[in-house]
Amino acid sequence: MTKISNAARSAILFLTTLAISTVNVASAAEGYPVRPVRIVVPYATGGSADVLARQIGAGLQQTWGQAVVVDNRAGAAGNIGTMEVVRSPADGYTLLIQNPTMVSNLAVAGKLPYDPNRDLTPIMYLGETPLVVVAHPSANIGNLKELVAAAKAKPGSLSYGSCAIGSPQHFVMEIIKERTGIEATHVAYKGCAPALADVLGGQIPLAVVTANLVAPHVKSGKLKVVGVSTAKRYAQLPDSPSFEEQGLQSFDIANWNGLMGPAKLSADTVNKLSAAVRKVLADPAVIAGLAKAGVEVNPMPASALVNAIRVDTVRYSKIAKDANIKSE
Repeated sequence: MTKISNAARSAILFLTTLAISTVNVASAAEGYPVRPVRIVVPYATGGSADVLARQIGAGLQQTWGQAVVVDNRAGAAGNIGTMEVVRSPADGYTLLIQNPTMVSNLAVAGKLPYDPNRDLTPIMYLGETPLVVVAHPSANIGNLKELVAAAKAKPGSLSYGSCAIGSPQHFVMEIIKERTGIEATHVAYKGCAPALADVLGGQIPLAVVTANLVAPHVKSGKLKVVGVSTAKRYAQLPDSPSFEEQGLQSFDIANWNGLMGPAKLSADTVNKLSAAVRKVLADPAVIAGLAKAGVEVNPMPASALVNAIRVDTVRYSKIAKDANIKSE
């Protein structure tokens, strides 16, 4: 009888274990999901990421017949919730909805407690929300030309609010300043809601916030839109021109939203999730509901999300460096 050496025995045991593990992973992906799925939103309730998570979660729950729970883990500009996902098993049961705040954080802080490219698996691009510069009527600024004229008439006297230091909203105005040569003092708020409240109250003449927040106030005449950040007009503000229409070429910035998972999420799970979410986002009722919340549905594959992260990483890093923007 042939004797098997210890080394050979160890090799056989390793290969057998590997084969069993591979079968188990494949079986798990094939039957996915067999238990509740959690979608982590690293921001407070009510924002576009939260609304998206709840619409998608409700649709997936109906499709799968399996519970889908939305878990808001706000704090540290999205880092707390994101790290919760980074530390989770790569089994498809803990997911993340992120936006450009992740990238703008990196631009101003120089580092994050995780690597967006290494520690997360992109699943798909979901859609975007335009950003807008709005003005209180007393400022007499209703377009880009009037903004530039007001800023140059009294250099250094104009101020504007944004949702936070280094937020995408902050960067929008920094780009405008760089392109037009105007000066404007930044007033950082802890969120878009207080910035909006102060521009509505006339405490500040201008603010840069997400477009859905201002739509009802523009329609009622309480605010004027100076410009929309995306190349095309925002559906809820059809009479408000984009900055690109007003002469700022290649100006196309939005708060995109992407679905992600922990690193090393299997391709089978990614494909199954992507197909299921696409089905949910194709529902006219879901599209209409998200439109009211300011999210323009635009499902695209993981490669589109990777590209959005790459483009904004380069763009925001350059702006942060040129304008010397640093985190508090």
